[in-house]
Amino acid sequence: MTKVKKYSEIRQKLHIDIDKKTDNGLAKLTHYFQNHKNGVSEYFKNDATEYLTSLHEKLNILEEPNFQYYLPIKWDIPFPSPEKPKFKFIDLFAGIGGIRLAYQNLGGKCVFTSEWDTYSKKTYEANFGKVPFGDITQIKETEIPDHDVLLAGFPCQPFSIAGVSKKNALGRKHGFLDETQGTLFFDIARILEHKRPKTFMLENVKNLVSHDKGNTFKVIQKTLKELNYNIYFKVLDGKYFVPQHRERIIIVGFDNEYFEGKENFKFPEMTEAKFALKDILLPEVDPKYTLSDKLWNYLQEYAKKHKAKGNGFGFGLADLNGISRTMSARYYKDGAEILIPQKGKNPRRLVPRECARLQGFPDEFIIPVSDNQAYKQFGNSVVSPLMQAVGKNILKELIQINESKKS
Repeated sequence: MTKVKKYSEIRQKLHIDIDKKTDNGLAKLTHYFQNHKNGVSEYFKNDATEYLTSLHEKLNILEEPNFQYYLPIKWDIPFPSPEKPKFKFIDLFAGIGGIRLAYQNLGGKCVFTSEWDTYSKKTYEANFGKVPFGDITQIKETEIPDHDVLLAGFPCQPFSIAGVSKKNALGRKHGFLDETQGTLFFDIARILEHKRPKTFMLENVKNLVSHDKGNTFKVIQKTLKELNYNIYFKVLDGKYFVPQHRERIIIVGFDNEYFEGKENFKFPEMTEAKFALKDILLPEVDPKYTLSDKLWNYLQEYAKKHKAKGNGFGFGLADLNGISRTMSARYYKDGAEILIPQKGKNPRRLVPRECARLQGFPDEFIIPVSDNQAYKQFGNSVVSPLMQAVGKNILKELIQINESKKS
């Protein structure tokens, strides 16, 4: 009888560690580990075998450098893929996996993931046992497995209100003219064109709709329609799922060749939920999260100065019985947008675990990075339960059409 090995043991044996020099070898290896039985292995096996051999030589391991020693694996990670998945999806611009978590909860298996940020990769691997591939612009369409659903929270900085204001001030380009991030939407488009997933869901900041007087969004719509997808979009607020005001645009598409326009998709109905920020706060917090006198005085003076000019800039002292402002990736700087009042003391920042809860992540979610990196990661992430609610309605249509084609 074959002994089932734990992923944590194999991870330690192979010295799987992610740093800025990590290439796609670890991605190919961990993607193969999770797909060796489901027909997806053809995309990863050859490269994974080569990488495994090089690892054995590098680490001077005596056993044969083949997969027989490493498979099967027990995935002792917080969020393993379902054993009997209902559909396959890919996770692009994956961040720390907030969208993946949602669709995995719905019964899906992720067969490919991509994320360029080193520290986000660390968090992703710690929770899902899979190292994301890197720069999507360097990945050929032929390297991506077939899938039913494409998911992408593509970079929002070129379109966000804060991002546009900052780039205008610095005289830099934004939107599609941003050569580093704005054109990444077209990498989604080329993958859609080549792989033809039955449906997709894209997520971005609400300012995407109004950016450049609406021209940016017109280009996106036109591109997706030319690819023969029927498009639905809506700005949704995370406050119906967590105690945070967080508006994001969700774009959903259905392949007209497959659905023939027969889908009856609707975005989830939002019912008023009474969330309170106090419900996600930890009972005890390290004093290091309390603002220093210097920082607290600075934020108050800064707010006064801008108030006098008629601007709305300033700190946000949270109402613990209500919901918070939108948490952003800049939260690591001073925590100004969401400050927790404390009796007899200066206010404090949220701790990383509270940030995770504010985005709807379960407490089992591992945070293996520094506080500053965690703040950036959760500030850039999604309200995972909102993504799951949208996904539930997408999959309802996908299951119906699949069943109708079988009969």
